[in-house]
Amino acid sequence: MTAAIPDLTGKVAVVTGATGGMGRIIAADLVRAGAHVLTVARDPARAHALRALIGAQAANRLDVIPGDLSRRADVVTAAKTILDRHDRIHLLVNNAGAHFSEHRVSADGVELHIALDYLAAYGLTTLLDAPLRRGRARVVNVASDTLNDTRQIKLAGKPRPATLDLTGVDDLAELNPAAGFAPFEAYARAKLMTVTAGYALARDLAADGVAVNALHPGIVATDIIDDLVPPLLRPVRTLIRRSLLTPAEGAQSATRIATDPTMAGVTGRYFSRDTETSTPPVSHDPATQRKLLALSQNHFAG
Repeated sequence: MTAAIPDLTGKVAVVTGATGGMGRIIAADLVRAGAHVLTVARDPARAHALRALIGAQAANRLDVIPGDLSRRADVVTAAKTILDRHDRIHLLVNNAGAHFSEHRVSADGVELHIALDYLAAYGLTTLLDAPLRRGRARVVNVASDTLNDTRQIKLAGKPRPATLDLTGVDDLAELNPAAGFAPFEAYARAKLMTVTAGYALARDLAADGVAVNALHPGIVATDIIDDLVPPLLRPVRTLIRRSLLTPAEGAQSATRIATDPTMAGVTGRYFSRDTETSTPPVSHDPATQRKLLALSQNHFAG
């Protein structure tokens, strides 16, 4: 389902991961619809490429904030920069993410999937709380349906949902440890954390008209796919990519949730493309949500 993006003149949008894949399509479409878009970019060359893609409109309606969203300090600095420039935010698309084939930790000692695929979105959403409330914003968290099934090859058997057991966990750095590290499961767990926290944040922000929804955009031919393809199938990786959605097709679902007037008032949901669907029971568990929020708040207080 494709919906035209309404006129966004005067609206402020924050889009992460906007220098590649789906993100640059989302950012470009929002600028062309009249929005002022801010993004955070680690690579200046890719930021220049985004400006070139958008064209002349980028001069006045695109702000690029330098930073690495896997670093707590850079998330905090980016949020402060946005706060200094805008008192209202109308759209926040947390699209930044990556898959890492080996165990790596961020500058803050947190496993990199959790740092980038979860904490960046949580941090910006909570640090930008006031302007999001004033803008009665829509927050869209780009997730992945790997959270519902961590099997890379789904030829037989039942789905194997991602797990999130926070019993006895005192610091997010304890999650996705090096011992027994499984990259695909670590990635799925980070996406599950994004959805789990999002449900809780949606309830808190609803009183001020802020909507928080999560999205699986479909299987999109982005750089992440190259890492996610199992070794057995890598010889036919090019054929696999041709069968996938294009970044533009994946972006359509995100922009629809962020801008479609028919989505007004819809919050606390998870969509697979345009279809609302379910997530693992642990994502709806109040105790897990509370513990996850507490651990996340502690991370940014540290």
